[in-house]
Amino acid sequence: MSRSAAIRLVDTRSMEREEWLEVRNRGIGSSDAAAAVGLCPYKSQLELWMEKTGRTTRDDEPGQDSPMYWGTLLEPLVAGAYTEQTGRKVRRVNAVLQHPTYSFMLANVDREVVGVPDVQILECKTAGEFGSRLWRDGVPEYVQIQVQHQLAVTGKAAADVAVLLCGQKLEVHRIERDEDVVSRLIVLEARFWEYVTQDTPPPADGSESAARALRSLYRGNDTSLDFSEDAELSATFDGLVLLRDEIAQMDKRAEQMRQQLEQSMGDASRAIFPSGEITYRRSKDGTSVDLKRLTEAHPDLVAEFIVARPGSRRFRLVPHQTQGA
Repeated sequence: MSRSAAIRLVDTRSMEREEWLEVRNRGIGSSDAAAAVGLCPYKSQLELWMEKTGRTTRDDEPGQDSPMYWGTLLEPLVAGAYTEQTGRKVRRVNAVLQHPTYSFMLANVDREVVGVPDVQILECKTAGEFGSRLWRDGVPEYVQIQVQHQLAVTGKAAADVAVLLCGQKLEVHRIERDEDVVSRLIVLEARFWEYVTQDTPPPADGSESAARALRSLYRGNDTSLDFSEDAELSATFDGLVLLRDEIAQMDKRAEQMRQQLEQSMGDASRAIFPSGEITYRRSKDGTSVDLKRLTEAHPDLVAEFIVARPGSRRFRLVPHQTQGA
């Protein structure tokens, strides 16, 4: 089946980061794809929606404590190692690409593979000690979605994912275009993009990312809402109260069991069982600043470094007491 080539939307060779981010917000990029369809472990649909609608901005240029910094820095080395390992030549694309039919689908491709018929795209990844665990069973789902998005935008048939694990091992994984996945991605991404164009927030998904987005989106005021006639929300409230009580009981039981094991271990730092083990070691002694004494001794110095901290909303469940309780 013939496929149309991607549109070269803008050239990125002389583009500043701010301009590049602005272009990305015109649509769903390949690194946004997993979040747009609700399958990203790091970002929810709601947080991505806030970025795309301009309610929040992406972080500044990532620093050396960010995996993104090292991923960008090491990308040329990963691409070079891929060529050395496979013998396949690659080159930069230097453009934001756009789907020829679905204009909201954009892609930045790390490298294109040249001179071979069986693969056309190279996606470069790096993973540290923690991130490498996600690659034990092959390419993580969110990366597979990213690559299928790239194949959808470009019309290409296959991509290689080259990942540098813990800075010392290069793995190369082939991902073939899956028409069923591509078709489903288009439908789900179009649905997400409707949230953006209609300025309607997608539903929260229970993730920490969604919690951050809600805190930023709704700062709070002194108004009240009466949901007494809303059967669905009332059932959700009752279910949450019941679940909270069950969790509290489970937490208490878990703490009792933990204390039983701690007491049985005494001063031992390790206990072995047929199905596993417990380690219970004392951490190293540390130091801290006695702020109370510092404030009393040097109030002017402390006042010089005081910064304002915005208040936060506190979510409290207050169930009504039933008669006779």
